[in-house]
Amino acid sequence: MSKHMWFVGISATLFCASCAAQSGASAAEGIHKIRHIIIIMQENRSFDSYFGTFPGADGFPTKDGAFTVCNPDLKTGGCMSPYHDTNDRNGGGPHRATDSIKAMDNGRMDGFVILAEKGKKGCQAAADPACVHSASPDVMGYHDGRDIPNYWAYARTFVLQDHMFEPGATWSLPSHLEEISAWSAYCTRHNDPMSCSNALDNPGAVPDDTFRRSSPSGRERNGPVGTNPIYAWTDLTYLLHKYKVTWGYYVVPGGPGCEGDTQSEKFCTPEIWNPLPYFDTVTSDHQQARVQPLDDFYKQAHDGALPSVSWIAPAFAVSEHPPALISKGQSWVTSLINAVMQGPDWKDSAIFLAWDDWGGFYDHVLPPVVDQNGYGLRVPAMVISPYAKPHYVDHQILSFDAYLKFIEDDFMGGARLNPRTDGRPDPRPTVREDVKMLGDLKNDFDFNQVPLQPLVLSTHPVTDLVEPPAGKERSK
Repeated sequence: MSKHMWFVGISATLFCASCAAQSGASAAEGIHKIRHIIIIMQENRSFDSYFGTFPGADGFPTKDGAFTVCNPDLKTGGCMSPYHDTNDRNGGGPHRATDSIKAMDNGRMDGFVILAEKGKKGCQAAADPACVHSASPDVMGYHDGRDIPNYWAYARTFVLQDHMFEPGATWSLPSHLEEISAWSAYCTRHNDPMSCSNALDNPGAVPDDTFRRSSPSGRERNGPVGTNPIYAWTDLTYLLHKYKVTWGYYVVPGGPGCEGDTQSEKFCTPEIWNPLPYFDTVTSDHQQARVQPLDDFYKQAHDGALPSVSWIAPAFAVSEHPPALISKGQSWVTSLINAVMQGPDWKDSAIFLAWDDWGGFYDHVLPPVVDQNGYGLRVPAMVISPYAKPHYVDHQILSFDAYLKFIEDDFMGGARLNPRTDGRPDPRPTVREDVKMLGDLKNDFDFNQVPLQPLVLSTHPVTDLVEPPAGKERSK
């Protein structure tokens, strides 16, 4: 894979310089036993759609073995209950901020099917959050251990979190911004955090018909024609750089030909899932090279040279974002986890696996409110680590803010993205890491246990998933 200018490879030596400083503390205790944090963010699934039938989890409500929830269906005049869906290619539903309000319907959680029926069809831009990618609604469909056996194996072996809420009640771009900065905003001036204002749905002012893929050639447009998004507020890389903590953000490079081709095998990461290159802090701190090709991650995992913090964003074809195939996403994620487990850094790693937003799929839990942005609906999430509590279902209230809090507690002495203390004030409405209802990921670990062994799984497990013929769908 060719290397482009801003994908300058970071050598193993650079990473190891920081890693060695941390690993020198051989008697590390508690959270500090974790020296490598890897966050894998997949796309567009609700908790119930993947784990609604998982034993011990807060899944679909039932009585006498039957589901007790049913969403009104305008086409039939009746309602649709959850059903086992073996379709490898799903359609999902609209999932903007206004859609989440309609889906939740004042706590009744019964607007999902109607939204999918009314959603925009035949979209050329697959990542458009207004779109539905199936002729008939499939948002009440769920998958289980027969369809996604590797995900269920990780959940059974390590930690499944059944109250992980997306940080904002909206779509992918704000969720990925929250993942790295605990805020989604719209800014008018570069290098002026105070020029930013809260923006739940359109932080980059991305119009509905503009969902370009990212290219290794540099900072392409993903806002209105002729502009770049301005992300001037403070993100976690600012603190990481300040505290000399190494990090990497890994994407799948692509080039011309990826745009709009949702079935393409030319993997490329959409810009809306890769916002870090647009943050002023990354440029000001000369950290652009830390946004790098995925090949670097596999090599660093093999060599025991992973940075302290890694974020991984998928290409569309392996993202599980409708209409991408579930099976390809599961295989790709398995390859990432296998790479860590088979490398020297597994012994002190924590892998946080989650899905960025609900994607229009049904979930029965009404999210708690922390501020005007969220929380949003539940998403699947897991903790995979030698120190993860085995066979554990975590019922704490969590959001992606908990990832930031864990990183800050582990590597930066509890420093926060707090305008009053971080030295780079911005007008964010909430210091999300310090919200009282937010759980603590440390509770998912037992740092005194005998470390768990790797669970290396086949990247092509046997499943009952069926891909429908082109242009057709399986009947429900």
